[in-house]
Amino acid sequence: MIRELWLLRHGKAERDGLIADFQRSLKKSGKQSVRRIGLWLKQQGLKPDFLLTSPATRAFDTASIIVDTLDEDNFLLKQDDRLYFQGPDALKQILVEIPPAFKRVLLVGHNPDFEDLFSYLAGAANLPATDKLLPTAALVRLKMPDDWRDLSLGCAQVLSITYPKSLE
Repeated sequence: MIRELWLLRHGKAERDGLIADFQRSLKKSGKQSVRRIGLWLKQQGLKPDFLLTSPATRAFDTASIIVDTLDEDNFLLKQDDRLYFQGPDALKQILVEIPPAFKRVLLVGHNPDFEDLFSYLAGAANLPATDKLLPTAALVRLKMPDDWRDLSLGCAQVLSITYPKSLE
């Protein structure tokens, strides 16, 4: 079986200057968009084996909505501080540490880190021509090499990019 990496950017969040960035919560529209992505995953019969999220409120809430929508009670949901604006190298280190037994890995986090990682793994020539590669609540699925210890530029194949607006 092939290994897949799924990158899900958090849903649209509140922009209140009085709230610290880490504590920003999802807007109602952000929750709805994430729920649409979760329902799409369920309809497609796609369930991750492992879910790792940024601990920021908007990302953790996004991951929780996905778990609830997939209706998974025994789901392994973990948080990792490196998913909160630590850069694409930190994300690659996370991938190295994920046991090969997990075939469908879902990371929930933030831009620009996710766009940078996506661009590196897929290679610039294989990216869609769009203004915003990963808007809020966008999900990219990548077919990955079996061994994640040495990920090279362009090593992944884009399986799909799903935008909540395309599911309305």
